[in-house]
Amino acid sequence: MTEFDSVVRSKRVVTPEAVVAASVALRDGRVEAVADYDACLSARRVTDLGDVALLPGAVDIGTGVHVPGRGLAESYRLVGGAALRGGVTCVVAAPAPARPAITCAEELRVHQRAAAGTAVSVRFLGGVTRGSSPLDLADLQAAGVVAFHCSLSDGGAPDMAELSDARLRKSMAELAALDTVLLVHAEDSGALGTPPVSPEQRPPRAERRGMERVIAAARVVGARTHVCPFTAADCAALLAAAESIGVAMTAHTCPHYLCLPSEGLDPGSPAHACRPPLRSEANRQALWNTLLAEGSAISTVGSGHLPAHGLYTLEWSLPALWTAAYRRGLGLADLSRWTARAPAELLGLGGKGRIAVGFDADLVAFDHGRRVVVPPTDPSPYAGRELTGRVGRVWVSGREAAAGSVGEP
Repeated sequence: MTEFDSVVRSKRVVTPEAVVAASVALRDGRVEAVADYDACLSARRVTDLGDVALLPGAVDIGTGVHVPGRGLAESYRLVGGAALRGGVTCVVAAPAPARPAITCAEELRVHQRAAAGTAVSVRFLGGVTRGSSPLDLADLQAAGVVAFHCSLSDGGAPDMAELSDARLRKSMAELAALDTVLLVHAEDSGALGTPPVSPEQRPPRAERRGMERVIAAARVVGARTHVCPFTAADCAALLAAAESIGVAMTAHTCPHYLCLPSEGLDPGSPAHACRPPLRSEANRQALWNTLLAEGSAISTVGSGHLPAHGLYTLEWSLPALWTAAYRRGLGLADLSRWTARAPAELLGLGGKGRIAVGFDADLVAFDHGRRVVVPPTDPSPYAGRELTGRVGRVWVSGREAAAGSVGEP
């Protein structure tokens, strides 16, 4: 009989086909078999989660890594710990704000060295700047970036200043030739107030104008784009219009935009650091409608973690999203699709995002019925709130990692 490294059983395993009672056998860092719950499987270690769900580890897109006052390696270590506590097994690091910003292969190698030994898998986005050359972009891709990122306004660092329409079209053409996707922070600088820009100076029209620019450029050059983040629900018609004219545009949003309206926000709340800002309750409800629409172009949901700007969300995003989704009658398969499968597919991470034979053994035990109170002193926008769902044991490439305490109910 074949002996596996370990077997994890659950009555709620989220597979690509359905949520089923199953045994997941792991060997050499990958899923070797998915069998019946009571299958007789030989393994050095067997874990039975019972009613606790088993999810594929989340893939978090555009994670801000730089922690103020900490070095780069220490920042990756801290983000890795927060990721584990939040059920994220793969962090896709944003190119900025960080020192150095990831705009060339040499800077990417600095980050790769700093991220070595991080508790979770780390992938990288390459930054597209005013001075990016075709050789810079090709070198970044060859050195390991999984996609690219640009901004039409304040991109998080001087190295990531906003792109003009001409520079945007040129970059898109170069990236289309590389067959990769461009993530775009689509707030238009011309529609924002004078820096420093307050939340009141970041209206939905800035996002609308930015999306119009992206669609116009992508229509000309045929590039694949992913608006990140999408927050203004009244721009949903633009997503639909892009598809109707053959523009390959999809979008990404964050749990705080789906869970936290701007009304009644405490003056000192960390949620004021969100860029774009939190929108109204009416916008929040409409954003859910857009996400849940058949064939929705909003395909991914991720933390929006940005400690450099005071936004610490990585640890609580999965429970926050599940709390809101469960109230709407949605299931664990929806949660997994938004946070794991779709992000992995978008970025071409072939071994990530699914509990299936041959995929990486990145697994999360998620107690989906457990109530958790976020500590009032927590630096996240969810401080003091009661959430549903608690991350427990986490496996990264088949090895169990200590997720740590995420708050007591």
